[in-house]
Amino acid sequence: MAASAIRAGALVTLQELNPSSPFFKQGASLRVTGKLQEYNVETDSAVISNGNASLRIDTERLNISIRPGSIYQFIGELHIGPSDEAILKARVGRNVDGMDLNLYHQSLQLLRNFVDEQTNSRTQ
Repeated sequence: MAASAIRAGALVTLQELNPSSPFFKQGASLRVTGKLQEYNVETDSAVISNGNASLRIDTERLNISIRPGSIYQFIGELHIGPSDEAILKARVGRNVDGMDLNLYHQSLQLLRNFVDEQTNSRTQ
């Protein structure tokens, strides 16, 4: 019996998760970071935000202590509802309080630029 491969979570910002984004795909494996705005223990769901973007997180499979107002990073699969409402079914979650989100976004952009340069240099 072959085990299904667990894909690495692509690093994305919450602002990039919109219906026109290449990351906005059913079942896409993503890593997102944001400030926890709300958490419902009864439904095992949370909402994280960063700037003007937010995302609902299904935390049912996690065993972590969750505190509203803290910064969290989640890795999981994106599930998209009929009205383009996205929910990340998290398989990993961690508190990243102390992370400078502006610096994180800058480093993410630098990483993407580097990968693009490496990809372009190999195709020439």
